[in-house]
Amino acid sequence: MFNAPRAAQRYGATSVNGLGGSFVDEDPLAISIYDDPWSSVPSPTPLPPHNMNSGFTSVIANATIPELYHRAFAAVDGTNTGEVSVNALTRVLAISSLPAATIDRIVNLVSSKPRVSSLEFYVALALVALAQMGKDISIEQVAALAAENDLPIPALDIDTLQSRSSTFSSPYMPYRQNTMTTVRPPTFAAEDPWNVSRYPSQGTYDFSQPRTPLTNGLTSTFAGSGLPRGWWNKQETAEVKIVGQQGFILNRYTVYEIKTDRAAPVHRRYSEFVFLWDCLVRRYPFRLLPALPPKRVQPDAAFLEQRRKGLARFLNAIMNHPVIKEDGLLAIFLSEPSLESWRKQTSISLEEESVSKRVEPIEEMSIPSDLEEKLAIVRGKLSPLIEQWQRICILAERMIKRHEAAAVRVPSSLWRTYLPAHFAPPLFSPTPPLDVGVPAGHPDGHGPTSSTVSLLSDSAFSIRMTRSNVNLLDDQADITRLAHVLRAIAEVNERCWRGDECDLCDGVRKGIGHVATHTQHHSDLLEERTNMLLHSTLESLKSQRDLYVAMRDLFARHERLAVDNVDRLKKRIDSNSMKLESIKAAQKEGWQEDADRVVVLIEKDQATIASLINRRVFIRACMWHELRVVLHNRENVLLSKLTQTFAREEQAFADRVLANWVSLGNAVEGMPLE
Repeated sequence: MFNAPRAAQRYGATSVNGLGGSFVDEDPLAISIYDDPWSSVPSPTPLPPHNMNSGFTSVIANATIPELYHRAFAAVDGTNTGEVSVNALTRVLAISSLPAATIDRIVNLVSSKPRVSSLEFYVALALVALAQMGKDISIEQVAALAAENDLPIPALDIDTLQSRSSTFSSPYMPYRQNTMTTVRPPTFAAEDPWNVSRYPSQGTYDFSQPRTPLTNGLTSTFAGSGLPRGWWNKQETAEVKIVGQQGFILNRYTVYEIKTDRAAPVHRRYSEFVFLWDCLVRRYPFRLLPALPPKRVQPDAAFLEQRRKGLARFLNAIMNHPVIKEDGLLAIFLSEPSLESWRKQTSISLEEESVSKRVEPIEEMSIPSDLEEKLAIVRGKLSPLIEQWQRICILAERMIKRHEAAAVRVPSSLWRTYLPAHFAPPLFSPTPPLDVGVPAGHPDGHGPTSSTVSLLSDSAFSIRMTRSNVNLLDDQADITRLAHVLRAIAEVNERCWRGDECDLCDGVRKGIGHVATHTQHHSDLLEERTNMLLHSTLESLKSQRDLYVAMRDLFARHERLAVDNVDRLKKRIDSNSMKLESIKAAQKEGWQEDADRVVVLIEKDQATIASLINRRVFIRACMWHELRVVLHNRENVLLSKLTQTFAREEQAFADRVLANWVSLGNAVEGMPLE
């Protein structure tokens, strides 16, 4: 299912596309054992039965899918994953005006799992059309019509369904707390070291203009907190949406739409993200720059959706970096309609920011003398922090998927080959693997071996994936199915055997109808909350993990790029000085020209040493800035905001669930007993 791991590319290495690669050896963007396109191991064989299309491929075969089918599926597939929940399918079938018993029968015919694939969804629509025409409802009938390329078109008012984009927008807004206020950033500073205007269209730009201020004309960020008051309420956001595929079979690529407050939406492909990353990492090698999600040949819809989220996190991180957010190339990337045309007309400088920036004396004095000790403390914490946050993301997503009752079954044959590979990444090999709850008696059975698992074992995040639990999840989505059955019971009991008005039967039937309605509403609340957790809370958790991975990459770049040859140059100056003295002492014919030539060499080396010393100071200033201003602020403040928002949303969700069941209790209070 997934590719073998790509070899990590170090800074300055040349990749096949000439754009360089990521510094990250291990995959920092791993999602879960279920849909992990960043897995660091080759795909296991056999594959987990996650592809639900295979069972219905032969039913529809090569029949032409009506446009209405695509519109209906797109209306409920807000994340472009190629599958939707049973609850979403029910919402579509509910507008067909078919009896509840018929809808329940159709749902059970196409799937017994909590989610349905696109092909299963299309088969369900064909069954709806047959039911509306009064014909036999069967898979065989659909297959026969598909063989004749004559799939029936149901009568559905698709416009009544709320369309959702791939960036997910919840239709239930009352309990969503608005904690982030987006403001338009200031116009790009004229002192930009690369001198790129915000919305250029053509022409060649001069990137050689030096600039004096350290942070793009702003006040020093090395004193005080380094960030304006209330900065967490002024975060820029970027929405990334999958537009579609372009190109031919062997050269197909995905097009993404980027929407920000800076400019009108623009379209970009993945290679253009790589170009941006490569330029930024060369310009800002000593800044916190997150890695990009990887590329894959012939990606499926699930991989593309996970990569879309990774690209959105990347943009949101650099757009809110105190220094990188003011970069001219980033402004071009977010605003220029055709980046390819712009690149053909523009000369782009990749010089390091230390060349055109300098540290003021007061800023240099603010750098602590024990900076190396502080950095060593952070470096020592990074590996366990990344490991724990990776595990938190895995546990949180597993909890969310179980909350949705949509976890994917992992076959027993893969317990040995699949799960351990995902829970024991090479980066953390000295640490025991994450306990995945292998059943007792299993050859690989073991108890919790991680402090993270121990801490979470008694919390809401504790989901032990035993074989019995995994099998149980195959029969989930029961809340929606229960609502179908209750409606069907109410329809069957619409007439009493007495043949006349029966208050007892009528009252009980209405009570059952209330139960069905409130059960369906509870299912809607669960799906809504699950989607919000997946697209908001979980992404925030992954952003926290990405922050520590970016810091690890920064340390790796610092070790490679902070090295200079000052000591060698000093030795060469000493050698040339002695040579100069000997020339002056000998005063042979033409000695003045030789002396002048040696003096030029000495002065050149002295100028180079001065430049390298300034670079050393600038690098120290950068590391102090990234440690104090970026890492320290973001890892603490944003985590606090995430926790507060999560608590408020969970409380609001619990209140709505409680209100739903209280409403049901009031509705059925008067059900007759005799």
